[in-house]
Amino acid sequence: MVDDIELNRLFWHSRRGMLELDVLLVPFVREVYPNLDDDDRARYRKLLTCEDQDMFGWFMQRGESEDPDIQRMVRMILDRVQPK
Repeated sequence: MVDDIELNRLFWHSRRGMLELDVLLVPFVREVYPNLDDDDRARYRKLLTCEDQDMFGWFMQRGESEDPDIQRMVRMILDRVQPK
């Protein structure tokens, strides 16, 4: 279970100041993060330590992270918003 303090902290860390990232990360942390297992929660927190420009490239599918944990989280976020 995720407490409100952790969710609030992650909400603010998910607001990156780049609209393209904000529209992916903020809804994800609000709607999906509370239901993730502990490993995926750790992966999401790890993703938030990355540079905005790197994340932008990964989410725009211009490249992939060399870290499989981060790439798993990028894919999870993209799968949520991309039509199948």
